[in-house]
Amino acid sequence: MGKGGHAQRVSADDLALGTAVAQAQDGDEAAFAALYRLIQPGLLGYLRGTVGERAADVAAAAWREIARELPRFRGDGHGFRAWSAHIARRHARGHLRPRGASPRSAGSPSTPPTGDNIAHALPGTTLSAETAQALVARLPRAQAEAILLRHVVRLDERAASRVMGRPSAVVRVLARRGVKNLSHLLGLDEVTQDVARTLGEPR
Repeated sequence: MGKGGHAQRVSADDLALGTAVAQAQDGDEAAFAALYRLIQPGLLGYLRGTVGERAADVAAAAWREIARELPRFRGDGHGFRAWSAHIARRHARGHLRPRGASPRSAGSPSTPPTGDNIAHALPGTTLSAETAQALVARLPRAQAEAILLRHVVRLDERAASRVMGRPSAVVRVLARRGVKNLSHLLGLDEVTQDVARTLGEPR
């Protein structure tokens, strides 16, 4: 994460998350509800970008495991983000495997909008959740996942590389290429923060 307001906000969120995790491990139900509120938007956004309409079901399965395994978790708030994302990723892959689908095909709309249509319908950088998902679905799968983990789940490069099982340098390149491709689709310089915001919004 770079320096600036966004990095400071993330650090504050992770501090609050770390406190909530510790309290939830001691049996505090209100603390578990707090950590759920902190994690669920990003987790659901990540799953929307990987399994599409199945995201809610996969998230529910992931949360059952998170709740069951929480007493054994060791780490801080950012570590909890990575740990929960790893669990969600495993459930997503398991959910798709019996159907013979891939995360790329599951998250892709049948008729993805063209860049011209998106630019015409969405002046500036305002993106709907559906359009953001459609944009991410048009990227190569690895680029899409790198962007989702870095900017939606808000993991640092090292944590994202652990979740993906790829070297940090590879994740860095994938994320940069993905951002560049998203920018080309919309004809904009910066779209990443809007993709992060809209994919993480509840519908």
